[in-house]
Amino acid sequence: MAALDTPVQRQRGRKVTPAMTNRNPASEADSEADSGAGPEAPSKPAPKPDLTPWQLARMLPAKGRIMGLDVGTKTVGIAVSDELRRVATPIELIRRTKFRVDAARMAAIVRERGVVAVVLGLPVNMDGTEGPRCQSIRQFRENLAQFLTADGIDLPMMFWDERWSTAAVQRYMIDADMSRKRRAELVDKAAAGYILDGALDAMNRPPPIWAREEEENEDAGDR
Repeated sequence: MAALDTPVQRQRGRKVTPAMTNRNPASEADSEADSGAGPEAPSKPAPKPDLTPWQLARMLPAKGRIMGLDVGTKTVGIAVSDELRRVATPIELIRRTKFRVDAARMAAIVRERGVVAVVLGLPVNMDGTEGPRCQSIRQFRENLAQFLTADGIDLPMMFWDERWSTAAVQRYMIDADMSRKRRAELVDKAAAGYILDGALDAMNRPPPIWAREEEENEDAGDR
């Protein structure tokens, strides 16, 4: 005797209920839209790779000062090179207040000193990874670049690994028998000089073989 039709039917080996057979694609699409589901949003473009010291050196005129920044949560240490970019000298410590006020002072230094590029210390972790502090510095760089551009200043900016800078400066100050109070007053400004000095040293050295090969490939692609 044939079985009577029941609300439960079989379709391709799985149970299907009447509610499932009466699905409305249009209403499902509306539900997905209401819940925020649906096609994935397009991914953001990858950030531009950071400038290397050798790339920065090629971009700059023969003479012109570079400004180094050691950006902390409470202060910004500032150093400036000589025009031939051989020596870094700490010059100022900004006590951070409002960003626009701090950025205006940096813009003034750029104009007063004839700065042609900026180097920012990047606090990379000891294992080479980047944490929240690095993201904060990258955002600071973006904000500073936008402020300077709006003020009519267009400068290339480069990051420099600063993971050893503060420790090295503090060791030097301890060896110089500076008091704890004096070290606290000078460490950020001196760290900016240490960061800039490292970047200048790299810029004034011939690039390694892998960097030369990359530059040659870029030049060939431009032709």
